[in-house]
Amino acid sequence: MTTPGRGLHGRVLDTLGPAITAGEYPPGSVLRTDELAQHFEVSRSVMREAVRVLESMHLVESRRRVGVTVRPKAEWNVYDPQVIRWRLAGADRPHQLRSLTVLRSAIEPVAAGLAAQHATAEQCAELTECALGMVANSRGHKLEQYLVHDIAFHRVVLTASGNEMFARLGDVVAEVLAGRTHHEVMFEDPDPAAVTLHVRVAEAVRAGDASRAEELTRQIAVGALQELDILAP
Repeated sequence: MTTPGRGLHGRVLDTLGPAITAGEYPPGSVLRTDELAQHFEVSRSVMREAVRVLESMHLVESRRRVGVTVRPKAEWNVYDPQVIRWRLAGADRPHQLRSLTVLRSAIEPVAAGLAAQHATAEQCAELTECALGMVANSRGHKLEQYLVHDIAFHRVVLTASGNEMFARLGDVVAEVLAGRTHHEVMFEDPDPAAVTLHVRVAEAVRAGDASRAEELTRQIAVGALQELDILAP
């Protein structure tokens, strides 16, 4: 389904992007824009716009007198939220989930410790509100509602750290959390222990206890990896 507001080139991207990240077009494959335009029944200008987006993600590169060439996976912009979404939708999902969760386990505990030192009163209040929202939606198979508060919680932690590099990872974390939910790599109800840990992280940040905030967030990351061992081995 085409992402709203993206028009015809969005329809092309929603098919061609996942095909590239899934390996249907291996690295080195040459894509002819004229042929692709005919295949997708769009104009060449629409096809060129789609290719420009794929180039910005480093999935392909255009070469004069050669065409559009698929780049090696090592060159992809793996932090691009759309690339993450496409990879999570394909057969590479278990590896992608694990890679992203390990990244989170390295970054988020440190971010939580910094948040305990730098969070404003407003950010502390927002973090508590998010944690309580998670509690309120942790039973009754309300994963979509839970997800909204879960994503917001982790965005606040990353932003409240005061580190702009951590803050920019908010979209990455949002994609992995959404991917776990939408691709059913979650239990029907969230792990109660994990929900409680989020509440305690909020309390530690509000109390300014950096070491406790960091340790509790590390426990959340360990739990997420253990869930993957069961649900996406």
